Amino acid sequence: MQTTPKYKILIVDDEPDIVELLHYNLTREGYEVAQADNGKRAIEVAKAFKPDVILMDVMMPVLDGIAACRQLRETNDFKQTHIIFLTARAEEFSEVAAFDAGADDFITKPIKPRALLSRLAAFARRDAQQDEQEQVIDIAGLKIDRTSFAVYKGEQKIILPKKEFELLAFLASTPNKVFTREELLNSIWGSDVYVIPRTVDVHIRKVREKVGEDHIRTIKGVGYKFNTD
Repeated sequence: MQTTPKYKILIVDDEPDIVELLHYNLTREGYEVAQADNGKRAIEVAKAFKPDVILMDVMMPVLDGIAACRQLRETNDFKQTHIIFLTARAEEFSEVAAFDAGADDFITKPIKPRALLSRLAAFARRDAQQDEQEQVIDIAGLKIDRTSFAVYKGEQKIILPKKEFELLAFLASTPNKVFTREELLNSIWGSDVYVIPRTVDVHIRKVREKVGEDHIRTIKGVGYKFNTD
């Protein structure tokens, strides 16, 4: 795969061997790469480097990955950045905490470079596909603008993190159609990305908190739909 030089990756990990492995494989594929060894430094580097993707360890000194992710997501510049956590911890609560902080994906160590590159390619493909979709959805009192990743509710402008925005836009593009969690996972995260069904629930909850409870309805035992009733 040859990527555009504009697709930039920030590696954040305090283990030099992992950083070296990732840096080698990513630069060989054509990505532009920067690195940091803790969460605090990651925020500083991200502000200057403006990465498209951040690969971030969870357990780090100074500032851990969860806290760093939350701080990045609070900044408009990084609401659309893909954040992928790297961790040796495979417990489900770690995954829930990562997604609740705003993560897009979750990879357990030891990292397999080929699998990681496949996931990054999937992110790049979906970014390209979204550029070709209808840019503005005007529905049920919401204006969903894909060019700015912004949602307008009357005069209020709401900026959502990338996966929350994609989830809302996907549901709104086919109103009143019910999607299962598995369908939403495959459509938003992709079939080649491992995430748990609970991830959808976390993101739906966050979208509702920001745009209102009435737009996305839960169909018990099935999934979710964008409501226009």
